[in-house]
Amino acid sequence: MDEMDRTRMDLHPMDEPAPVAPLVEDEEVADPRARRIRVVRKVCAVINMVCGLFALVLGVHVLLVLANANPNNGFASFVDSFASAVSLGLRSLFTPESHKLQVLLNDGVAAIAWLVIAAALTYAIRQFALPGPRTAVRYRRTVR
Repeated sequence: MDEMDRTRMDLHPMDEPAPVAPLVEDEEVADPRARRIRVVRKVCAVINMVCGLFALVLGVHVLLVLANANPNNGFASFVDSFASAVSLGLRSLFTPESHKLQVLLNDGVAAIAWLVIAAALTYAIRQFALPGPRTAVRYRRTVR
C-alpha cells in the first residue's frame, strides 16, 4: 500500500497500542461456600417440586370428584390411585355424609399438609446446611 493512500485514522498501522492493563483471562469469585449453597438450593428445589406435585395431584383429584368425572376413565382412575397413595393416611379423617365433601376435606387437608411439609423441610435444610452470616468475598483473577 502506498504512503499516500493511508487514511487519517490509520496513521501507524504497524504500531500496536500498548495495553492499558494486563489482559484478564478468567475471573471467578473464590467463595468457599458457593458450592454448598448451590447444592442446598438444588435439594430444596427438588423437595418443593415433589411436594408441590403431590399437592397438585390431590387438588386435581378434588376437582375431578367435584365435577362428577367418570371414575372408569383411565386418567381419573390414575389420579384417584395416585391421590390415595399420597394422601398421608388422611382419607378417612373427616366422614361427612356427602362423598364430595369428604374428598374435599380429606384431600384438601392432605394437599395443604404436603405444602407445609415442603416449607418446613426446606426451612430446616437452609437453616442447618447453609453457613452463618456473610463474610468477605475473595476474588481470584488469572492474568496471562
